[in-house]
This record gives sequence, structure tokens and C-alpha cells, in this order.
Amino acid sequence: MADTEESRVALLLVDVINAFDFPGAEPLVRAAHHAAPKILTLRERAHAAGVPVIYVNDNFGRWRSDFRRTVAACSDPSFPGHAVARLLAPLEADYFVLKPRHSGFYCTALELLLEQLGVKRLVITGFAANICVLLTAGDAHMRGYEVWVPMDCTASNSEELTAQALEQVRLIAGARTEEAAKVDWASLRA
Repeated sequence: MADTEESRVALLLVDVINAFDFPGAEPLVRAAHHAAPKILTLRERAHAAGVPVIYVNDNFGRWRSDFRRTVAACSDPSFPGHAVARLLAPLEADYFVLKPRHSGFYCTALELLLEQLGVKRLVITGFAANICVLLTAGDAHMRGYEVWVPMDCTASNSEELTAQALEQVRLIAGARTEEAAKVDWASLRA
């Protein structure tokens, strides 16, 4: 029995469940703390509109793990990213796809899930804008999806890197990058 419902649009949360336990992560943690409440609001609006929410998350090289264990590990207070992971923890109705590398499409079932859902448009949020969000948006564009990357729902190690990444998704993926408040789920579902 399938547990998917068709929707022309989906919300992707890329690497929002993250321990941020790597050298040089401090600026990204600060930026993620700033973006996380906006991502949460967008996710809540997506749920209210009946739009599927899909967590596309790194497996951090833990091949014997699953998404629930990843959420639990990243929510541990000993990690710099614990507050963001707790705030953005998935709900029971949300989907998840674990990824081994930067793009959410690389060696994952994301494309099959989107096909099952009937998705043609993607709103992509998450961390880091200049790596995983950028590469996921580029791969989405190559597969024919319309792409939105709300500028206030992503972050990188610096504002400059985020601005450069948003410019790149506009150029290479034809993405719209307005603020999340301008995402009109009803129009995107039509």
C-alpha cells in the first residue's frame, strides 16, 4: 500500500539535521540558527497546504545508520548543531532520503519519490547553500524541475558565499530566490 499522495510541488530540507561538528563550522552554525526559524515557518505552511516535506540529509558516512538515528545523534546537546536539529526535527508525515554525497539526487531514491508524488516543482532549503543546496538545485534543474531556493531559508559559512550560491542557482538552475514569505503554495500546487 503506497503512503504517498500526489502533489505538483514539494519542499526539500537539505542537511538541516546536522551536528555541524567539523572544523570551521562556527560561522555556518550561526547562519543556520538565523535561517532555521524561517525554514520552520515555511515547513509549517507547507504542511498546512498539503505539500509534501522531504528531508534530504547526509548520512555522514554512517552506513549502518538510519534517519531516526541521525536525528537523535545530531540533536545531542554536545554537538554545535543540536538546537537547529531539534527545531527542525521531522514530523511523522514527512519523508526522508539519506544521501551519501552533496547532491540530494546522487545515488538516492529522491527522483523516484518525486516521480511517485507527481512533483514538477521544488522549493529547496537548507545548508550549506554553496554546496549541497546548490548541487541539489542544479541536479533538479537538469531533471526538468522548476526550482525555488528562498534566500532566507539557506545558509553558508559566510553571507558572501550564500549570495554567490543564490546567484549561481539563479543562473544555472533558473531558480527563483525570493524570501520564503513569497512562496505561494496554492499557486505552486496548481
